Amino acid sequence: MRILIVDDAADMAGAVATRLGRSGMACDLAEDVAAAEDFVAVQRYDAIVLDINLPDRSGTEFLQALRARGDRTPVLMLTALFSVDDRVSALDLGADDYLVKPFDQRELEARLRALTRREADQKTDLLVLGPLRFSPSAMTATLGEERMELTRREAALLALLLRHPGQVMSKERLYDGLFAFNDADVGLNAIELYVGRLRKKLAGSVVAIETQRGLGYRIFANG
Repeated sequence: MRILIVDDAADMAGAVATRLGRSGMACDLAEDVAAAEDFVAVQRYDAIVLDINLPDRSGTEFLQALRARGDRTPVLMLTALFSVDDRVSALDLGADDYLVKPFDQRELEARLRALTRREADQKTDLLVLGPLRFSPSAMTATLGEERMELTRREAALLALLLRHPGQVMSKERLYDGLFAFNDADVGLNAIELYVGRLRKKLAGSVVAIETQRGLGYRIFANG
C-alpha cells in the first residue's frame, strides 16, 4: 500500500510514516502543495493524508484540483480546525474522511485501512483464500492451522495480492505498493525475490502465486 502524506509538520509526518511503515505501508512525504503535485504527477497512491493548512496553498485547493481532473484517490484530511462547517466543506469538496489534530496514530492507521478496503475486491479486514487467512491490521497470516512467518514486506505483498484474488497485478503496481521514493536503491526485480519467498511459504498448499509472463502475478486457490 502506497500513501502520500502532505503536511509541513515534518516531525509529525515522519513519525506517522514510520508507524505506517511498520504496518506495511510505503509512505512519501510532501511539505507543501507544490511537492504533493510533483508526487501525484508521477506516482499512483492508494490514499493521501492531507493537511488543510499548508505553507503555499490550502490543502482543500489541492483536493479540488485532484477531483477536478478526475483523480479519485481516497483522501483523509487532517485539520486543527474544530468547526463543523470546515469539516463539512472538506467532505463536500471530495474528501473521504477527516481527523482532527491531535490524533491517535492507531486511529489514522485504521481509517486508512478502511479507505483502501473500499477500493479492493475483498473489503473485510480478514482476507481469506482457501486455507489462507491474513489480517492486514495485525500483519499476520495462517495457512491451515499453522502461522506463517512473514517479514514486513512479505506481509505487505501478500496483502496486495489478496486484496485482488485471481486478478493479475503488474510488477510495477506491486513495486509501487511496497516501496517509497526514498527506497530508490531497490530495483523492480525485488518483487521477484519477494514473490519467490512467498511461494516457498505457500508450497504444499492449494494456494499459489502464478506468473503471467509480461503481465504480472496473481494469487489463487486450487479447489
